[in-house]
Amino acid sequence: MAVSYTITISDAEDKALGYVAVSQQQWIENFVKARCENAIQEIFQMEVERKIAAGEAITGTKEEIVLAANIRSLADRQSDPTPDINNPFPDPFI
Repeated sequence: MAVSYTITISDAEDKALGYVAVSQQQWIENFVKARCENAIQEIFQMEVERKIAAGEAITGTKEEIVLAANIRSLADRQSDPTPDINNPFPDPFI
């Protein structure tokens, strides 16, 4: 399953982004995909460490492991003051 997002930027924002990027669309896609890859790596690493500590087998691809990981979204973590023991370090990119 894939998800599609649409954003709207002003003419000034588009012009400014064009000043620093050859293609605004390509820049936005690259930025989002790079941020996702960083989060995937973080989730994967936490899940592998959790499975090792629990003596569980590590099976599946990185994507399968991430999709199966029992994690909470940032919105859920922010709305619940209970510490998230699986992710004690705040995300510096938010």
